[in-house]
Amino acid sequence: MTLLFAVAVAILFGSGAYLLLKHDLVRVVIGMVLISNAANLFIISAGLSRGQAPIYPLADGEPVSDPLVQAMTLTAIVISFGVAALLLALVYRVYTSHLSLDLDELAEADERDEAVRDLATLTGRQR
Repeated sequence: MTLLFAVAVAILFGSGAYLLLKHDLVRVVIGMVLISNAANLFIISAGLSRGQAPIYPLADGEPVSDPLVQAMTLTAIVISFGVAALLLALVYRVYTSHLSLDLDELAEADERDEAVRDLATLTGRQR
């Protein structure tokens, strides 16, 4: 079972890293979500044990699952959801202002804006 979790974490992390290297902002956001899910799965799989739930009264010496790992993962899920929502809102804002999600086109537009700003500064005119 641990090997299955390790393979799943590797696939999720590899897919997320691959998507982070793409030129589309939506794919970059999806890559971030996949990497955060891989981290959550890794944390959960590290805290797995073959025992009963920790809420049941147990005899001494029986293994139990660690509730701290589950609570920490739940917190990480909420944080990653908030980060994903923020990134999607930023992507939407970039699309409405530039009408493009391609990182190369956005970099070219930024360079053009900077050149116009420098030219306006040299000529003494401000926007």
